[in-house]
Amino acid sequence: MALLSYEFMRRAFLAAIFIAGIAPMVGVFLVIRRQSLMADTLSHVSLAGVALGFFLNLNPTGTTLLVVIAAAIMMEYLQNMYSSYSEISIAILMAAGLAVALVLMSLAPGSSAVSIQSYLFGSIVTITWSQVIFLGILFVLIGVLFALFKRPMYVLTFDEDTAAVDGLPVRLMSMIFNVVTGVAIAIMIPIAGALLISAIMVLPAAIGIRAGKSFNIVILISIVVGFIGMIGGLTGSYYLDTPPGATITLGFIILFLLVNIVRKIRMLLQRSQQQKS
Repeated sequence: MALLSYEFMRRAFLAAIFIAGIAPMVGVFLVIRRQSLMADTLSHVSLAGVALGFFLNLNPTGTTLLVVIAAAIMMEYLQNMYSSYSEISIAILMAAGLAVALVLMSLAPGSSAVSIQSYLFGSIVTITWSQVIFLGILFVLIGVLFALFKRPMYVLTFDEDTAAVDGLPVRLMSMIFNVVTGVAIAIMIPIAGALLISAIMVLPAAIGIRAGKSFNIVILISIVVGFIGMIGGLTGSYYLDTPPGATITLGFIILFLLVNIVRKIRMLLQRSQQQKS
């Protein structure tokens, strides 16, 4: 392929492969736990970390990691405080993150403010080798955690009361999951963008849930869909000269619509066969 003759595209494809594995493994648990908006909230909070980095003239990745981890812990605390109104934590943190980001953006130098804007949409084709390495480390880390704690997380996700009876540290596990999600988002933000990262994490999981009939199959389908969407969207953006993040997201949306259309047609055919018999 001609596009692989460019080094920046080779970096982009390698990053896309890592993201295709990371996003579904985290996203499936987010969707099943009905915390899809957590990714959106932490992505907005990450903007405050980016703005803080530019304001203090520090590495934005480091400050973003610290801010997002703090926000993930705070989210768990607020969800426990308002156990019957868990969405309050999302509203509070999203508003706080955006407010802090806007204030720091206005105080940062002009060139820094422009740089912050690039984090809104990201650009996978401008990724550096150091960012690819970070993604690779994150991919391995989340893969190991998933293999070790898949069953406890499965129990926690579907029934927290059963998890507590089994002796699992429910609150600690939930907090660690929030932190891992926050770290994944913080590292992927410069590549996917704050406005699109939640879609990249949630849509493959949503497709997997619609197509799969067991938890393991859902995970497998989500990863395959993530790979198809990331590679297909990146290839399409190269030939169509469109923004990579937006093209990848549209690719996932098209896959989601196709899966639902096929599912609907299959249900209609099955119903028609049952009526005939």
